[in-house]
Amino acid sequence: MTSLTRPSWLCRSFMDPARTEWRVGFCRLVARAGNLTRATSGSSGYDLASAEDQQLTILPGAVALVRTGLALELPPGLEGQVRSRSGLAARSSVFVLNSPGTIDSDYRGEVKVVLANFGNAPFSVSPGDRIAQLVFAQVPSVCLVAVDELTATERGTGGFGSSGHAPMESTPQKQPSYCRNIPEGIEEKHSGASD
Repeated sequence: MTSLTRPSWLCRSFMDPARTEWRVGFCRLVARAGNLTRATSGSSGYDLASAEDQQLTILPGAVALVRTGLALELPPGLEGQVRSRSGLAARSSVFVLNSPGTIDSDYRGEVKVVLANFGNAPFSVSPGDRIAQLVFAQVPSVCLVAVDELTATERGTGGFGSSGHAPMESTPQKQPSYCRNIPEGIEEKHSGASD
């Protein structure tokens, strides 16, 4: 794999010089590797296609690691997310098993897709078939701080569905003020029409 020269991780768009874009390098590791293209100008994901050298059949309940023949050079602060294609999921019950699969900025190996068949029939993948989509996401830089205790919240430690479902109200009611604490003994003043 050849290393790309990089004058800057940010590129200037030729259509709008004031707009900057992330620069992502990619290499085709095999001649049959597909292009990273979007179906429409508004698509979030770039198509990932199979670069296997022959047809691959995934039996019901089975999982396959499918080659794309591509390697990426992501700048620090950016990750690639491998996600399922909605058409494959809806029509054939075929998903990216670890969706979204993460491609880290320091990974230089081949991008492969963990494809799982949750349908009732075998699913065939031919070379060049679109099997997943790649979405780029910015990774924030965080400062982790060890603390003796955490701040209290209304939810607390409740998880795994503990928040439940909000009941549907048939008649409108006055909503409490959740966004601010009103000291005891002070009436909340409303602006506009009275209740």
